[in-house]
Amino acid sequence: MHEFTPDVEALARDILHYSLLRMRQEPPLDHAKSPEELLAAAGNTITEAGLGGKEALRVFTEVLAPSCLSTDHPSYLAFIPSAPSEHATLFDLVVGASAIYGGSWVEGAGAVFAENQALRWISDLAKLPASAGGVFVQGGTIGNLSALVAARHTARERAKAEGRKIDRWVVVASNQAHSSIKSAADVMDCEVIFANADADLSLRADAVDVAIKKYIAANPTHEVFALVGTAGSTNLGIIDDLDSLGDYANTNGIWFHVDGAYGLAGLCAPSVRDLFNGIEKCDSLIVDPHKWLFAPYDACALIYRNPALGKAAHTQHASYLDTLEDENEFNPSDYAIHLTRRPRGLPFWYSLAANGSKEYSDAVEDTINTAKIAVRLINEHPNLELLMEPQLSIVAFTRKGWSAEQYQEWSDKLLDDQIAFVTPSAHLGQPILRFAIVNPWTSEKELTEILATL
Repeated sequence: MHEFTPDVEALARDILHYSLLRMRQEPPLDHAKSPEELLAAAGNTITEAGLGGKEALRVFTEVLAPSCLSTDHPSYLAFIPSAPSEHATLFDLVVGASAIYGGSWVEGAGAVFAENQALRWISDLAKLPASAGGVFVQGGTIGNLSALVAARHTARERAKAEGRKIDRWVVVASNQAHSSIKSAADVMDCEVIFANADADLSLRADAVDVAIKKYIAANPTHEVFALVGTAGSTNLGIIDDLDSLGDYANTNGIWFHVDGAYGLAGLCAPSVRDLFNGIEKCDSLIVDPHKWLFAPYDACALIYRNPALGKAAHTQHASYLDTLEDENEFNPSDYAIHLTRRPRGLPFWYSLAANGSKEYSDAVEDTINTAKIAVRLINEHPNLELLMEPQLSIVAFTRKGWSAEQYQEWSDKLLDDQIAFVTPSAHLGQPILRFAIVNPWTSEKELTEILATL
């Protein structure tokens, strides 16, 4: 099993052939099958003797892979898709073959150095100080949780030094914030104040102030330790007023975290860069390269203004880890809720290094322009109404006269017919449709084909 035999070399050629073919051709959309259908087609794949490499590969390519939707298909417009560049996809193979551990400097110095340069590029886009830094984690949920854990640890240490006893810690976010903020608070056993966003769905400092004062008046022994701003909400792509939120947080000694899992990729697009003014005031941020920065799953960049605060909160201590406690070495495991980690930022680094940042700016701008094309097509369509002008690349709209059931039936048929994957969502309790356009291969052709079914 651990020998590189002629059979393994032949299998390697087959795997590389499949991988290159998958990259070369337009990806299939495909659709999920039931457990019963998969069992009938694949059988029990775990046996005492084993299937053999070629047969296991056949089961994957002919049975399992076609039951997985291709998130890089140009007509996959649901949720937030992924559209890794060719360089990033290829380098993911290299990372898997290289057996690199990405948790410590002593074991993976070269990989950590490269990941840190990619993080530095994002930090520079956000105009954070040269001392800023962080780590690539699994996804936005872990990134948000890790940042908030660091925020609470910092607040606890401050309260302890000042001799104050806090009965309950509280985080404040918009009522439009991602579900992971509530999830993180539940894991941390904290309270959440959901402040009301304005009519344009953007959260501003005055609403935060009202919500905090009302809450603290009823709970005087509780304390707000973090304010979360959203830079591109998942449902509609809305950006909070980061400038006023940053000022409010900094003035009141509250940690300012920005959840930009999807939207902060827009920092590299000159046409929308000003929408993120105030990001430079944050204490931490996240952005997922596997969303709109063309990396494969899974990679979330978590960046701290002062990484030492993240390290103080997350470093694990044990006798077998003592050898890693060198203040002159940067150990990625110290900056989030993890210990073991693969160097998941390397495919993103490689693509960025190979193509240059200008290519990234152009690709993000291309998807923003495609979103504008979608707006035009929707406005020209007799049965559709645009919900709002998009700030970034998420386009939301409604179909006149349809119920929630009709939206779902349409979505199901669209996938059954292998036209596209577009799922219904909701806004203010009413069903809507949305295009999440992050793939540079999505064009007017795909959008026109989808809209023709409405």
